[in-house]
Amino acid sequence: MTRSRTVRRLAAPTAVGLLPLLAACGTGTGTDAGTGSASHASDGEKTTAGSSGQLDIPADANADLKKRYLLENAIAACMRKQGFTYTPVAPEDPTASWATDGADYALTKKYRQKYGFGVYAGIVHPGDAAASGGSAAEEGSAPNADYVATLTPAQKTAYDKALGAPPDPKSGGKNWTGCQGEADKEVYGSASAQERSTSTENRNQANAQVLNGDPKLVALAQSYASCLKKEGIPVTTTQPTGIGEMVKLQALGSASAGAGVVPGVDEDGNTQESLSKEEALPLLTKDIELAMRDLECGKEFRAAYFPKFLKAPTSGGGAG
Repeated sequence: MTRSRTVRRLAAPTAVGLLPLLAACGTGTGTDAGTGSASHASDGEKTTAGSSGQLDIPADANADLKKRYLLENAIAACMRKQGFTYTPVAPEDPTASWATDGADYALTKKYRQKYGFGVYAGIVHPGDAAASGGSAAEEGSAPNADYVATLTPAQKTAYDKALGAPPDPKSGGKNWTGCQGEADKEVYGSASAQERSTSTENRNQANAQVLNGDPKLVALAQSYASCLKKEGIPVTTTQPTGIGEMVKLQALGSASAGAGVVPGVDEDGNTQESLSKEEALPLLTKDIELAMRDLECGKEFRAAYFPKFLKAPTSGGGAG
């Protein structure tokens, strides 16, 4: 796993409840339109974009997730009108992504017993999507990337323009451009992307304040921190919205050079060779031990935290 991909894996839970338009940030890649290639649905089953290039929306999708499906389908339809191939990628249900990040104790335990925090697991278990921490969108991105790779430089420029880009605050932009902009307006209406983003940010901050001020969660977070200290694990925050990810982020920050299946780049821009499987194995063992100690210390905290967090998610952290 590359360091950047690990960051995405660790940061993913904080996106719960974020503005759905963020799903479009990764829409420059997907599965090749018209091929019937499979993308992964939020429940772990496969959702296929058929000959029409449209995804079927799961019957149990909530309102936000449904709109993200509609957004992907609208982008695909728009791109076809522009003469380009684009297949929508089934979006991942953000709440489902928490299952092995603490919301479900049994599933999280099973995951961590094999992969730890996932820092070295991708090297020890090559080709294992769970080990690499890849999201559904990442797993389904290669075919469209392959399609784009067949375009000439001029065609690639035209493709990027047709697909569009996020709002540019420097130029006063408030909406996505291109097909992403058209799809965004079709699905979300007249409110600008910037306005919705601000509204969501305010809501997330308000939710975080409630969680961090909850007496029960504060007390459980203190007990969690005390347990970690007894285990010799540094505690840098006791806030309910931050403590659950604290140890995991520390593990990432202190990861050995080359802790990625793809060579990384250090602060000076020098390429770092990836660790070998033999070198990574003992590091994975330590990562698993650390992840399990963190899980057990935070068991009671997470059991109380997640039901409240999932009802009023925040962008400021969680209890992974």
